[in-house]
Amino acid sequence: MKHNTWIYLTLMILTTNLIRVIPITLIRGKIKNRFLKSFLYYVPYVTLAVMTFPAMVQATNSPIAGAVALILGVIAAWCGLGLFPVSILCCVTVLVLEFFL
Repeated sequence: MKHNTWIYLTLMILTTNLIRVIPITLIRGKIKNRFLKSFLYYVPYVTLAVMTFPAMVQATNSPIAGAVALILGVIAAWCGLGLFPVSILCCVTVLVLEFFL
């Protein structure tokens, strides 16, 4: 069966544009509901966490090293370290733990 690239491309364009257009057309005014505002505020963070967490644990040779790096990264971020120091800490943690495990 021959696949038509133009059909796939059209479906992709429609899907990505509908995701952007539907909220603009349905929500006209300012959102006043506190629950909805809070929900929409945290959606990007939750999405990033859902995509990142499995990769942190599965991308290493030892899932324990990934889990420990995740815990240390959360603690370091909670203490106020920036993105670059937290990422360096996590990478060094995985490197050291994989050397010993």
